[in-house]
Amino acid sequence: MLLVDPGLFIGTAADLNDSQGLADAGVTHILSVDSVDPAPLLPADGGFSRKWINVSDEATSDLLSHMDDCFLFIQEALEGGGAALVHCQAGRSRSAAMVTACLMKRHQLGFTEAYSRLQSTKPDVQVNGGFEEQLSLYEALQCEVDTASPLYKQYRLTKITEKYPELQQVPRELFAADPAHSSSSEVSYRCRKCRRTLFRGSSLLSHPVGGGASAFSHKKTSKLTGEVQCTSYFIEPVQWMEQALLGVMDGQLLCPKCSSKLGSFSWCGDQCSCGRWVTPAFQLHRNRVDEIRQLSTHQ
Repeated sequence: MLLVDPGLFIGTAADLNDSQGLADAGVTHILSVDSVDPAPLLPADGGFSRKWINVSDEATSDLLSHMDDCFLFIQEALEGGGAALVHCQAGRSRSAAMVTACLMKRHQLGFTEAYSRLQSTKPDVQVNGGFEEQLSLYEALQCEVDTASPLYKQYRLTKITEKYPELQQVPRELFAADPAHSSSSEVSYRCRKCRRTLFRGSSLLSHPVGGGASAFSHKKTSKLTGEVQCTSYFIEPVQWMEQALLGVMDGQLLCPKCSSKLGSFSWCGDQCSCGRWVTPAFQLHRNRVDEIRQLSTHQ
């Protein structure tokens, strides 16, 4: 068990057996980031506040969604005059990732700087590649897990494809509300043919512009130019798509009203016209939809 920051320790599952060490360190809160229930290891009369995040040390595991909650748990310990121990089995990857996230949020640090600070205290930490990506995303989200952020939505979609490889079940909350069934002043997008509202501006998922024609060199076509542009909108899935998406990896996206072809989807990902690979991909061709903006009522 090592002190990383005032009131914040990192350790292993074995540290839970060290009642005297926990008492000497003033630990009041224990955060377990582990796939094994830590309860049997804890002293029966320890009186600790406990939080268990049940995750495996795998690149596909989701830690990002828990980072804000874990930070609040640690803050609770500090504000109460206590200290928090963050542990996993070996104290190298899962707990290291969560402690790094805490340092980032507490001190407004970027991932690299926070991780280096932890490594200076505990050189054997080795966060797996998936957690490194999540910590970099946490930095991009300004250390705030905003579920409405396009960055977070894209991340969550990716996690869904890893968790449900056969896509026989997809959480209902993954789908954005059907804008045809509600009113909003938000920018909306309609089928060009029948005018049915398909999605709102908040469903757009942006991506970095790709390399243009060079990204398609493997296709050996003479039509490629150096111009880089996106000819499709990539969006989060919307409720009207649900039946088309379940149980299949890819297919067409048709207008729910007039059945005209709007675009396509692929849980494995697809390449945008700009050259960027997007995973998973729900794309509607720009020439099949119209952007609708509300007129201002100000005089």
